[in-house]
Amino acid sequence: MPVLRSAFIALSRNRSLRRFSERSRLGNKLSSRFVAGLEIEDALRVAASVNRQGMSVTLDSLGESVTSEAEARAAADIYHQLLDLIQARKLDSNISVKLTQMGLTLDPALAENIALELTQHAQSTGSFLRIDMEDSTLTDVTLDIVRRIHAAPGLRGHIGIVIQAYLYRSQADIDQLMTEGIRVRLCKGAYKEPAAVAFPRKADVDANYVKLTGTLLSSGIYHGLATHDPAMIAAAKAYAAQHNIAPGKFEFQMLFGVRRDLQRTLIAEGYNVRIYTPFGREWYPYFMRRLAERPANVFFIAKNLLRQ
Repeated sequence: MPVLRSAFIALSRNRSLRRFSERSRLGNKLSSRFVAGLEIEDALRVAASVNRQGMSVTLDSLGESVTSEAEARAAADIYHQLLDLIQARKLDSNISVKLTQMGLTLDPALAENIALELTQHAQSTGSFLRIDMEDSTLTDVTLDIVRRIHAAPGLRGHIGIVIQAYLYRSQADIDQLMTEGIRVRLCKGAYKEPAAVAFPRKADVDANYVKLTGTLLSSGIYHGLATHDPAMIAAAKAYAAQHNIAPGKFEFQMLFGVRRDLQRTLIAEGYNVRIYTPFGREWYPYFMRRLAERPANVFFIAKNLLRQ
């Protein structure tokens, strides 16, 4: 499985295969398991359907590094449209954004200004902006931007961040974030990182995820636990029960199209569930990282294609 993971991470960076996949009918068919569609209306339709099943949504307009300020502004405009449409249609949804899509690698000040504007818009519509975490070379700048925006007048509680359990530094980062009251989505991590900065063994990542879950649940802040791993979910349930933390004080977060059975079970048990719902034409890197995280998804997709 580590070999497959590395292979899919490498494929996620293959520009030629990306161009072919994103333009082909077969590629779009393959991606439909994990991507809610190509356009804003597709995403909103899926969000409404997910809401009817009793689950919340976070919408992600797919795309990563941009090459100009104009591209960054155009990407941000999609999120501004989403915030207005979420409010107009009374959807139970917020938004998730990558700072590289907002120009982080071009100019950190540009990305911060765009993220600030989006957070202000989210605040004005009663919504929330989650900043996704990318590879470890961007961890410090991402944390700094989120902390500054969160501290701006009127924006406390309207911006949050993602922390990745496979990084050694994550406990210290969470401890600092908790002192500032910043909401966290905890995930294991989907990028290929060197052993100098990340736990190389899955068992160590799992142990750190459980440890960080305890820190988050005890903070009194509303956090999201992003996992499809039954062991991680069981550990969170057990910790919450042991410490008298009500199910409504946190949420489980899962990816669109992954473990729908588990999503329904958690809702039936009274837990809050939010579905991370990506959409857009630049779906290829996201799709490949989903296959890298869980290579069994490859066999699931192949089986369903053969059925058709």
